[in-house]
Amino acid sequence: MAELLVVRPGALTTVQDRGRPGYAHLGVPRSGALDAAAYALANRLLGNPPDAAALETTLDGVGLRALAATVVAVTGAPCPVRISGRPVAWGAPVRLPAGAELEVGRAESGLRSYVAVRGGLSVPPVLGSRSTDLLSGLGPPALAGGMTLPVGPAGPDTSPGADAYGLPRAPAELLLPLRLGPRADWFTGASLAGLWRAEFRVSARSNRIGLRTEAGSALVRARQGELPSEGMVLGAVQVPPDGLPVVFLADHPVTGGYPVVGVVPPGPALDAAAQARPGVPVRFVRSR
Repeated sequence: MAELLVVRPGALTTVQDRGRPGYAHLGVPRSGALDAAAYALANRLLGNPPDAAALETTLDGVGLRALAATVVAVTGAPCPVRISGRPVAWGAPVRLPAGAELEVGRAESGLRSYVAVRGGLSVPPVLGSRSTDLLSGLGPPALAGGMTLPVGPAGPDTSPGADAYGLPRAPAELLLPLRLGPRADWFTGASLAGLWRAEFRVSARSNRIGLRTEAGSALVRARQGELPSEGMVLGAVQVPPDGLPVVFLADHPVTGGYPVVGVVPPGPALDAAAQARPGVPVRFVRSR
């Protein structure tokens, strides 16, 4: 079996696939790649199955050495890609010879890059998924230097028709469509009306669990007290006591007690949230 050796793990590099939905009733979060479109494209470029596991990097990339020849592709946040010091294409299949080192550099824009290998990463699945879940601890640990990653058998030919440049770039402003409810009535009418005019910023405290906001007009409650814990979904916008919305991402908890003012539907907006760096302006727009 082919393997990749982790030479440089980066700030936070994890194995991700499409996640493990359907286990919230057991207390297991969804997890999976935050930028679903970029992850899917990386697999299409290599002819992998759509659920093949890949690496998700955070800001400063990753360094890997091939212990056997393979083919790789890097998508998501644009970044320099080198093989044994030689620049190669981002967003396209490239051959990685045995013994060669793949260096995925710092993101030039955006936040998260995806590194797929032909055949997918063959780490042991947990509840049907190979995803690392930072909240529950399920799945493989975050990458560390010296770790080896097994690679599955190669599938069909690569897909030259896939176009990495067709994906949206990292947002200069993050626009999040918001469907109000189920707990919008916990906030004053004036506060909700102001939500559509408010400009927040992505907080540096954001992570795979949630995109935290700062510097906007805090939502004001119409009701006091706390809710009993209730179920949370991907894209739920929870409002803690400081009144600044938190958008739940893939590793979100399955329950929570702060009121949810609304939900951002899965799709391109949440993919964009995965690439929004701290300081990027955030606005909510009404969605039905």
